[in-house]
Amino acid sequence: MTKKIPAKPLARSKKQRKPKIIEHPLSSETEFTSRETGWLNFNRRVLFEAEDSRTPLLERLKFLGICNSNLDEFFMKRVGGLKRQVAYGISPKSSDGKTPMQQLVEIRKNVLQMTQAQAECFSKTLKPSLKEKNIFLVKWADLNGKEKEQAQKYYLKNVFPVLTPLSVDPGHPFPFISNLSISLGVTLKAPNSDEKMFARVKVPQVLASWVRINTDVPNEYKFISLVNLIQENLGDLFPSMQVLEVMPFRLTRNADMTRDEEDAEDLLEMIEEELRLRRFAEVVRIEHGPNPDPWMLKFLMEELELTDDDVYELSSELDFTGLGVIADLPLPQLKYEAWSPVVPTAFLDEDPTQIFNAIRHSDHLLHHPYESFSATVEKFIRASAEDPKVLAIKMTLYRTGDNSPFIKSLIRAAEMGKQVVCLVELKARFDEERNIYWAQALENAGVHVVYGIVGLKTHAKTALVVRQETEGLRCYAHIGTGNYNVMTSRFYTDMGLLTAREEITNELVEFFHYLTGRSLKNNYKYLMVAPVNMFSQFRAMIDREIEHVRQGRPGMIIAKMNNMEENDISMALYNASQQGVQIDLIVRGFCCLRPGVKGLSERIRVMSIIGRFLEHSRIFYFRNGAVDPVDGEFYIGSADWMYRNLHARVECVVPVLDRSLREKLWELLQGYIKDQRMSWDMNSDGSYQQRKGSDKGAELGIQQVLMNLAKQKSVIMEESSESAPDSTGEKL
Repeated sequence: MTKKIPAKPLARSKKQRKPKIIEHPLSSETEFTSRETGWLNFNRRVLFEAEDSRTPLLERLKFLGICNSNLDEFFMKRVGGLKRQVAYGISPKSSDGKTPMQQLVEIRKNVLQMTQAQAECFSKTLKPSLKEKNIFLVKWADLNGKEKEQAQKYYLKNVFPVLTPLSVDPGHPFPFISNLSISLGVTLKAPNSDEKMFARVKVPQVLASWVRINTDVPNEYKFISLVNLIQENLGDLFPSMQVLEVMPFRLTRNADMTRDEEDAEDLLEMIEEELRLRRFAEVVRIEHGPNPDPWMLKFLMEELELTDDDVYELSSELDFTGLGVIADLPLPQLKYEAWSPVVPTAFLDEDPTQIFNAIRHSDHLLHHPYESFSATVEKFIRASAEDPKVLAIKMTLYRTGDNSPFIKSLIRAAEMGKQVVCLVELKARFDEERNIYWAQALENAGVHVVYGIVGLKTHAKTALVVRQETEGLRCYAHIGTGNYNVMTSRFYTDMGLLTAREEITNELVEFFHYLTGRSLKNNYKYLMVAPVNMFSQFRAMIDREIEHVRQGRPGMIIAKMNNMEENDISMALYNASQQGVQIDLIVRGFCCLRPGVKGLSERIRVMSIIGRFLEHSRIFYFRNGAVDPVDGEFYIGSADWMYRNLHARVECVVPVLDRSLREKLWELLQGYIKDQRMSWDMNSDGSYQQRKGSDKGAELGIQQVLMNLAKQKSVIMEESSESAPDSTGEKL
């Protein structure tokens, strides 16, 4: 059994005083950065991965698509919400003191610059680089006669039957245009008539966005976009009509829906209704191709009730996410080296029940995707479902993905008569429909499905297993930083703790009582639970670091997360910086705190890691006066330092008590801080600058270093296994 290390108390002694906040004569504009600008700066760093020649060529196409997808979501969620505030006459100011209208003006300026950079990256950098590798992205005019004939045959057989031209006239009202779908606007004129008519042709989303043209040249790949293919064959859709103008366009609709859970009699029914309404939500952006038809554009803006500020002209493709068909070409030399996660030694045993022995023997800190998610977390739940000694399984599901093995295991456990409780978060943005489906499937199988606490999203990543053992009931737990989603576990970096420590599992039992019942427990000693005690605990630990520095002891804070905007936490960190505490924040996305401001945050550094894997783990470190930094306090969990995470969501953060695991976390955090390949440093004005390392090995980056270490451990395990003696004393 691993020695249990008691948590260090947060309570102040009678001699300790609450640290005094140092007054700093700054306005909110200089104390904080804009969340919206910060997010767009993050997406610009994503776009840089597409521009960077060090990134494998086909992976650069993926990053271009990710940048596009991120921007779509930004408009649906953030721009949609700001526009609604303006429409309702609501003017709450952002952290940096800007009104919704001022934020929208700043957003448009930044987005115009970003979309231009996207277009130039594609047209001037990626297309020529692809051409050098015999991958050609061409227009209809670039095809020879034989290739045009081939393309037209494909069009007539596979595309033409799917198309539905919709004209607008007294007998045909303006059609509904779905969110994020590409359409061709067509200006028509009938014979012997001067009157213009509008028609819309939706580009089918069920077909690949790029169509391959077979050529006679070996190892050559040639593609034409589906949009261009349809555009050049529109005459077949409007025989005898004159096609005057064609304009590709794409709409983005608001996804920032409002809801009142307090008055909802059935949360499931309310979310289903919201999904229906979202399809018809107001349009917040229209994108169109170059040289638009003025008459058609004006017609669309009037029908959709748009202003000039909602219109974005793109000089290249309307949607780069469709480049996936090209990025998936079987050309491994143009991609990242294939990665297979390593299975930790303790989880190699094929007997599924041995996983309980491994967890009972010691805590296990998992790091995905370097270590296998399927062979650890998924195996833990599957073994729990199949083991006759397991009496109950409780889980929280936020985003679980399609064909989830976790759902299958929970259903199997319920069918075997186990007590199974699953909290399904119906309000997980853009996953509502999938979660409704899974919730109903679980209920039909006899699983007790709950939807959490009214008014709060349940974002915690927790699982609890109750098992009957010789000495009595024992609980096993998994608490993680990421979703129970096999697909995202392959390219999100996340951490998870598997433990049977009673001090942790006993409190997790209480946590699930809080989720499913009416427990008002607020005196968690080990777990930090939002919105119960997490915010106050974090604040207390920041103040404690200040007190240690005052007393001449080491004080240090390191926090790794996705985003940061909680102003009270930021002010506490400013104070800690002023008092002498060294603070390192590893924030992948936006950070509203300003580092390096003279007299305010000179001891605060903020960095962002962007690379092959999406940095998703949340790790918190407080030195707590320890001489050896490994003796400080380490935590992992589901929460960022965001207002919504600390005050408006149910989150769970767990301490890592085993010293060997704390050593692992310390080395990991130091690796991130010292990275010279993937790191961007935030300046005091909110801008970012990429590090240009000159150290030996700097070109690898922290993610490649971790992959190499995982492979080395795997080789060592294999060699150890091969040299291990069998029962006769001979080598296997």
